[in-house]
Amino acid sequence: MLKQRYRTEIGIISDILGLIMDCGRSGMIISSIARRANLSHYTAIEKCQKLTDLGLMESTSNDKSRTFVITDKGIQFFQQLQKFLNIIQEVKIRY
Repeated sequence: MLKQRYRTEIGIISDILGLIMDCGRSGMIISSIARRANLSHYTAIEKCQKLTDLGLMESTSNDKSRTFVITDKGIQFFQQLQKFLNIIQEVKIRY
């Protein structure tokens, strides 16, 4: 039986930014982010708040939900992060 590998924080952030980037300018609600990124609701909120504080995402709230949209800075960060992760995989470093 293979041992399950856990994602690093950079892996989780990459997953979240990728999901939100795929949604475009309509954004994604936190429950969808949590479900599609395979995170608990609390962890998804925590990571999204961190990304919002860094200016990589923006959030809007209405009565029932909170929606997150990636910023231009977030798109640039995500693209650079993907280049970095590709290099890491080529060199076979576990991240």
